[in-house]
Amino acid sequence: MANDKKLVEAITSMDVDFAQWYTDVVKKAELCDYASVKGCMVIKPAGYAIWENIQHELDRRFKETGVQNVYMPLFIPESLLDKEKDHVEGFAPEAAWVTVGGNEQLQERLCVRPTSETLFCDFYSRDIHSYRDLPRVYNQWCSVVRWEKTTRPFLRSREFLWQEGHTAHATAEEAEARTIQMLNVYADFCEEVLAIPVVRGRKTDKEKFAGAEATYTIESLMHDGKALQSGTSHNFGDGFAKAYGIQYAAKDNSLKYVFQTSWGMTTRMIGAIIMVHGDDNGLVLPPRIAPTQVMIVPIQQKKEGVLDKAFEIKEVLSNFRVKVDDSDKSPGWKFSESEMRGIPVRVEIGPRDIENNEAVLVRRDTHEKITVSIDNIAAEVEKLLDTIQHDMLEKARAHRDSHTYEATDFDSFVKTINEKPGFVKAMWCGCQECEDKIKEVTGATSRCIPFKQEQLSDKCVCCGKPATKMVYWGRAY
Repeated sequence: MANDKKLVEAITSMDVDFAQWYTDVVKKAELCDYASVKGCMVIKPAGYAIWENIQHELDRRFKETGVQNVYMPLFIPESLLDKEKDHVEGFAPEAAWVTVGGNEQLQERLCVRPTSETLFCDFYSRDIHSYRDLPRVYNQWCSVVRWEKTTRPFLRSREFLWQEGHTAHATAEEAEARTIQMLNVYADFCEEVLAIPVVRGRKTDKEKFAGAEATYTIESLMHDGKALQSGTSHNFGDGFAKAYGIQYAAKDNSLKYVFQTSWGMTTRMIGAIIMVHGDDNGLVLPPRIAPTQVMIVPIQQKKEGVLDKAFEIKEVLSNFRVKVDDSDKSPGWKFSESEMRGIPVRVEIGPRDIENNEAVLVRRDTHEKITVSIDNIAAEVEKLLDTIQHDMLEKARAHRDSHTYEATDFDSFVKTINEKPGFVKAMWCGCQECEDKIKEVTGATSRCIPFKQEQLSDKCVCCGKPATKMVYWGRAY
């Protein structure tokens, strides 16, 4: 077994070099590869299958709230982008431009969409006429381009996949309700499907989306103690509507502006799954998102009846996403490969097991082995997958909670940020100057103002003036 393990390339220990460990896992679990286009990636079948499961589960949840899918163009005319000043300034540093079409210089530059607010606004200005047309609750699945200087697979790339929802409402109250509703859809999805616990809250004005009235976020904590913004939901108020002339005739025939929201989640969640759950053997996938939930490994498969029994068990487990590894590799290699790919449950079946009408179930998350009767294997696998899903969330929650600290003065805040990777909860006066100073001194940013507020002290951790909010701070991806 020890020799077999060496056949699957070793990966760097996460405690030795977390960044290298992450890169090793991404490449050796064959999730993605580097592309000839600098800063972009090729998402391979194993990685794309995870994204398909994310899409499927999110899309189902969206549609339960009345969302309909549409598709907008890839290009945004510069004049369209310029209509909302804060928005264009926020995205200008990351914008990629098309200036030539065929052999001709374009009369107007086209921006390759970094996000599609302006396209939706332009469309809504023509599509919405009356109160009867509202609400509009649309979403699109697409890719966007942001010219990032520093890139890392899944976490930050120049082109990435995501969904972006864009809604229009008759009242400010409806827009705010939708903004919070979609944030909760994201939070429940992360916890129930990805087994990633999140902190729900509001971004500070400095950190909010360009052009938004308010940005709400879910923040998760990676194994190395860095935060990851895992999903955002924005309330635009009527600012975009006024910039783009999106009006509707109310019941009293008066013209009113709509109120809008936008919300998105991206392929960076694959990076989150890796960094929250992975270990030194590779990926550890929560059962509900795993493309393959069960891998059956026949032992001594050339012996009569072994492969037949493996495929017989596969049929019994047909309610799950299940495969049989009938390749000519050694069992040890197959075990290591199954672990590297994060498959939640491995079923081992050999001649002696068949003789005893038994099979061995191996948990990927704990490596625990359980011997079960083949007669009860479907029920046992179902129970085990549910247990793994539950335990992975609880383990991640325990890690987050044990790496969440409190600070009531600046010295202890700086010391904690520098010495204890994780979230730091601290009071804040609401001034951007303090936010800027904290980032300058520690490299930490405000992650969110949590909905669940705590009164840790009366004073701002930075300036000592009266505090108005408790904030989660941390270094982030």
